[in-house]
Amino acid sequence: MAVKQSTSPKMRHGDTSWFVQDRFGMFIHWGTYSLAARHEWVKNHEKLTQDQYQKYFDHFYPDLYDPKEWARLARQAGMKYAVLTTKHHEGFCLWDTKYTDYKATKTRWGKDLLKPFVEAFRDEGLRVGFYYSLLDWHHPQYTVDRCHPQREDAEARKLNAKKDMKIYAKYMRDQVTELLTKFGKVDVIWFDFSFGGDDGKGRDHWESQKLFDVVRKLQPDILIDNRLDLPGSGDFVTPEQWQPAKPMTDENGKPIVWEACQTFSGSWGYYRDELNWREPDELLRTLIDCVSKNGNLLLNVGPTGRGEFDDRAQSRLKYIGDWMHRHGRSIYGCQAAPPEFPCPPGCNLTYNPKEKRLYLHVLNWPYKHIHLTGKAYVEHLAYAQFLHDASEVIMGLDSWHAMQQGGSARKDSVSINLPQMKPNVAVPVVEFFLK
Repeated sequence: MAVKQSTSPKMRHGDTSWFVQDRFGMFIHWGTYSLAARHEWVKNHEKLTQDQYQKYFDHFYPDLYDPKEWARLARQAGMKYAVLTTKHHEGFCLWDTKYTDYKATKTRWGKDLLKPFVEAFRDEGLRVGFYYSLLDWHHPQYTVDRCHPQREDAEARKLNAKKDMKIYAKYMRDQVTELLTKFGKVDVIWFDFSFGGDDGKGRDHWESQKLFDVVRKLQPDILIDNRLDLPGSGDFVTPEQWQPAKPMTDENGKPIVWEACQTFSGSWGYYRDELNWREPDELLRTLIDCVSKNGNLLLNVGPTGRGEFDDRAQSRLKYIGDWMHRHGRSIYGCQAAPPEFPCPPGCNLTYNPKEKRLYLHVLNWPYKHIHLTGKAYVEHLAYAQFLHDASEVIMGLDSWHAMQQGGSARKDSVSINLPQMKPNVAVPVVEFFLK
């Protein structure tokens, strides 16, 4: 979904300066579906009625919930912000909202889950964002549509005539007002999602302009995603479960702010029996890929019904964190390299314009040399070192090409001499200091 930038005062944008600096955040999908443990859309996929789904509400008791541990794991992974599902499509709310009883404080647990989350993550130095679903399969005024669990139930469809989506839209504004007035400064609000076409829902159903205006009035600098179906309203674009092939631009070719949201596996909520988890190395390369194309990565965790990150999630977070401990400065504050620095095969480039440093992420370890072709390399590279240990990497005019061609060294190419043994890090990074 492309963001159409607007100069209209109704579409004033938030402050993305911190967002493009931090680059790496944690998405957290948590709700009563975590007890079903077979996808956050289980109510939809299995076409469950509210009565059939009620057992997960009745047995929700996250006695191992420790938001301080969540925050510690996020920080140690190198993440700088987190976005939590305050309400997902099932309609269950993690905070003590006054507008519904379908909330954590009415379960056997009986406590607000959002407030301690906010406090813990802020104490750990992380920014806080709230996900809020535009869909709600529990609200009595929400009409059955093609994404609804009862979409094939003719009797449920007949009840649409007695429902009023304007009442539901007001409900959303009231809840968002709570979220943006009771928890201090909120850095991101992540609305999800609009779906057009026949039997869909979009800006008219959500009354998106009114909702946008409430958000901007209450938190002027907050970042809003692009899923309200309201052209010009999004501060950032949200590719989901795919990676852009190049830096994203608007229809005029102007760079736009974007954030890829990705999962460890194929689902967002806790899925006990899911086996197609992505390898840690692939997840790390996804982060590098995002930054090399001017993007952020919002990497999702689905806590268990008892409130823990399972061992698969924890091991992957630790893997990324171990690498970020020594290589974070190739990510934070970085962006795509200037076009005059073409990326050699088997690598990704990131660039810090403030520090004037170029970072070569070596994804495929070569036998000995990497050749950097282009006059910009010759003219601007001053010094090279491995980032993980600050050991020098020898570089010079491309004498390898000279030897092959029986002539003098090329003047438009630089070669770097690497050890034959790959350093003991997941992805080695060469840091170039520019003149």
